[in-house]
Amino acid sequence: MRAKATVRLKFSSDKHLEMIIKALAPETKRPTTKRSKSVLERDDALLALCVEASDTVALRAALNSYLRWINSVASVLKTLDKAS
Repeated sequence: MRAKATVRLKFSSDKHLEMIIKALAPETKRPTTKRSKSVLERDDALLALCVEASDTVALRAALNSYLRWINSVASVLKTLDKAS
């Protein structure tokens, strides 16, 4: 069975959006498992995370990982904005 999901997220600035895509690009190019494949791309002002997996368990695991990584990078960027 194949499972697919697309999540679109809006960020406070284009700069943050581009930095998140660049920060996570290595993860999409060399996945840690063959059970899922992910693509991060810009969709106008939104970040589109597209995940395709061999089953729903792998889909959930990949989505959770990417959403945690995105949240971590966004938190760091927000902290850096406040510091400057």
